[in-house]
Amino acid sequence: MIAASHPQLRAQEVTSEATPAVAVPDAPPDAITAVRYPEAVVVPEVEKTAPVVMESDTQSKTGDRYVLDGNVVITYGDRRVEADHIEYDSATGELEITGHLKTTGGANHEVISASHGTINLNKQTGRFYDVAGSVGLKNSGHKMVYANGHPFLFTGRVVVKKGPQEYEVYGGTVTSCQLEHPDWLLYAGKFEVNGEMASAHNSVFHLFNLPLLYMPYVTHPVNTEGRQSGFMIPVIGESSTKGLILGEQIYFAINRSTDLTVGAEYFSSRGWSQSAMFHYRGRENDFVTARYSGLIDRGYESGGQIVNQGGQDATFAGRHDFSAQTRMVGNVEYLSSYPYREAFTENFNQAVSTDILSFAYGVHETDGFASDVRADRYQGLKRVAVPATPTTPAVPAQEVRIFHAPAVEMASTDHALGRSGALWNFESSAAGLKRVQPNFVSGGVTERFDLHPEITYPLRLGEWKLLPSLAVRETIYSRSLKQPAVGQRPSVEHRGGLNRSDVEAQVDVRAPVIERTFNSKFVERVFGHDVRHTIEPEFKYRYVSGVDNFLKVLRFDDVDIVSNTNELQYGVTQRLFLRPTKGKATPCKEKEKDTETDDPDTVSNECGAREWISWRLTQKYFLDKNFGGAVVNGRRNIFDTTLNLSGIAFLTEAREISPLVSRLRVRTSAKMDVEWDFDLDTGAKKFTSNNVLVDLHEGNAFAGLSYARLNAPGRSYTQGTSSQVSNFSQLRLLAGYGSPTKVGLGVAANVGLDLNLGSVQYGALQTSYNWDCCGLSVEYRKYELGSVRNENAYRFNFTLANIGTAGNLRRAERLF
Repeated sequence: MIAASHPQLRAQEVTSEATPAVAVPDAPPDAITAVRYPEAVVVPEVEKTAPVVMESDTQSKTGDRYVLDGNVVITYGDRRVEADHIEYDSATGELEITGHLKTTGGANHEVISASHGTINLNKQTGRFYDVAGSVGLKNSGHKMVYANGHPFLFTGRVVVKKGPQEYEVYGGTVTSCQLEHPDWLLYAGKFEVNGEMASAHNSVFHLFNLPLLYMPYVTHPVNTEGRQSGFMIPVIGESSTKGLILGEQIYFAINRSTDLTVGAEYFSSRGWSQSAMFHYRGRENDFVTARYSGLIDRGYESGGQIVNQGGQDATFAGRHDFSAQTRMVGNVEYLSSYPYREAFTENFNQAVSTDILSFAYGVHETDGFASDVRADRYQGLKRVAVPATPTTPAVPAQEVRIFHAPAVEMASTDHALGRSGALWNFESSAAGLKRVQPNFVSGGVTERFDLHPEITYPLRLGEWKLLPSLAVRETIYSRSLKQPAVGQRPSVEHRGGLNRSDVEAQVDVRAPVIERTFNSKFVERVFGHDVRHTIEPEFKYRYVSGVDNFLKVLRFDDVDIVSNTNELQYGVTQRLFLRPTKGKATPCKEKEKDTETDDPDTVSNECGAREWISWRLTQKYFLDKNFGGAVVNGRRNIFDTTLNLSGIAFLTEAREISPLVSRLRVRTSAKMDVEWDFDLDTGAKKFTSNNVLVDLHEGNAFAGLSYARLNAPGRSYTQGTSSQVSNFSQLRLLAGYGSPTKVGLGVAANVGLDLNLGSVQYGALQTSYNWDCCGLSVEYRKYELGSVRNENAYRFNFTLANIGTAGNLRRAERLF
């Protein structure tokens, strides 16, 4: 069927005698206009093929054969063919194409440009010559963009299309660079491409036109939706303690929601390391993640003995939502040896962490009530084992392990008590508990029931706000703690039960906020803004009575450290806001970002005032300085009231006043933040903690500083010396220039210093250079963690855009 094209199609004069003239409305009946319009040909649907629509400047037909010339476009299904000249046989579905051939479409956004070729529409096969093409790229406006995470471009002398998504490329190249002269190319005599992957045998990798690596077999995924199983790029590295490192991993794409990676590394100086990682992502928030690492260690010689640091570390995390109100969550870790993690983990914070918490719970929430069943296990290392030497005996490790197995808990948010204006809430739990430590082991399982209801009554007196509350607590234990006789240590468990009851009264008072705006010309000239100063006072009185058996309570968690108290907490928060002056205020909307020119760090919200400085000071005064007889002189005492004020212990004797707690934060600009937090013990005349944090970034440059000082009660064990005071002073520095996603040079370094010992705990220097489609990073890293680890490591990675990374410098460990 031949029909006139739609008016929106191209309009040109044609002279083909086979094309009928078009009558002009209102013209004389015998008048035929000489104007010709482009023609569109709709061919009836062929079995197992989509309808074929043809457009061209000129068209002619002889039998089943169509001849189309000039800007020819043929569409069928989701595919499109363009050329200067096409001959189409509708009976066989065969296309013979010459001149600027271009075919596009398919599920993976395939594009082929060639000088000439043939296509069979019925069989969806073809052959193309002098080809340049791509998979996974699509046209967006005036430029090509990636349509999926696995794009690639290819060239070839001949491309044979064997099916809808199957190609063979002969004498060609493959790359992922959208450049006229790609940074890298993969040459091969033959590439095979199907709907899942592209593969080649006997290929040669070229970098900047230089042949660099021979690859007997290589694959690359092309499926937009799916992932491809296969071998990962090998890992090669070197370390002063591990020796030469050679490793390989295999990736299994189990299905669209699940994958598994397993691998092994050989350390020439130590032994074999194994690793595995499992991921599952379900609907909504459902997920499962599991990791395993282990080492079969040959050990190293120290003091005439072989020290073995092998071990295993396994973690599991998962969540499943049965409904919007009910879910099940778990996070479990098993670590067989602390020295293993300290000696072989690549993350410094993990290497020095000695606490492991595993938990699993199911919770149901409805109408402001929550009930859950949970089990958890805490494992903390309090002293690292020290091996024996010819002159000193071995020092064993000390651990604390605490179990909740299981615990049933119920709690509520505030609910109105009729129409009285009062609010009520409660929390309760029933748990089986156990504690194990070097000088104490609880026998069997200790049962504990705890009930804590509370009533509050919000009041408002003008601009003053008051929140008085009254609560009671009843806790029942199946076992208790028996204090040792004079001169006898340690404490022992008593099989007799224990009841603990208390009454709690509290008044929280918030005074009106005092504020003033400074908007003089001098202020505007200095700051460029108006400056608003606010002062927010706070007062809280708390009284707890009835806990007369604190020293008989077994310790498992924060429920067990409730004590008598009669205290007043007072404090003040001051804030300085910078506010645009009148006439300079901007609309309350975020500035539009030019993705081509703007640095994301320079784009900020320009509406209204911004907080410049905030400074909070608070302190407690204890009217009952002995906390109802709970204080034991010469020992670190932890109560819920001291823990709620600060995480730093300070109570070793009866005292009336707590340390002064200060939290100062300064946002000097959108590019710099400063924070100074300290606890000043005015009684001991010292800082129990003092922390300074500075973060700075300007364009591609960044820097950071953190200083941490701790001088507080708490047992520590460092370099073979035991102390009743945790005393350390540490400094962390970071500086660099560059970006992992931008072209050019990058360099960064960090270091961690122990100022007390005058030693470097860790340090790293990384340098990288990114081209358009690839990048190279090299790193030197040092660990110095006492006798457990003293390592110098050299690592690198080479990254190909949208392909992968070769080397042992992982993304999570980069400084950029």
